[in-house]
Amino acid sequence: MKITTFNPQIITKNAEPIQRLFEELGFERQHTKTQIGEMDVTGIQLRDQNGFKLDISQPSSESSDILPAEAMIGIRINVDNFDEAYQLLTAHGFRNIYADKTAITPSSRSAIMIAPSGFAINLVQHIK
Repeated sequence: MKITTFNPQIITKNAEPIQRLFEELGFERQHTKTQIGEMDVTGIQLRDQNGFKLDISQPSSESSDILPAEAMIGIRINVDNFDEAYQLLTAHGFRNIYADKTAITPSSRSAIMIAPSGFAINLVQHIK
């Protein structure tokens, strides 16, 4: 398994003020992806002039109760082999916030994995 992208991610019930803050810090929106998975997540990727990336994800209001807090901080890790990475994380005690489901779109497959200590990894594989 190879990691292809690694950056911080904020998963929140209200993305707008967080996005505004980071735009004031010099980040610009690179792209927005909507209707991700069963939670109908909106994913926003920001990037600054140094190439640093930040993802902000907001589940639909109907699905936001799955979040244990108003916002969670995690790491987005894109990999070239989702199943291998998923098995590695579960072997280390991570649990999938979606139970055993994954969010699948035409371009990606993902699951938010929670460590026993509570931090989150958004595990993603892009589909080519």
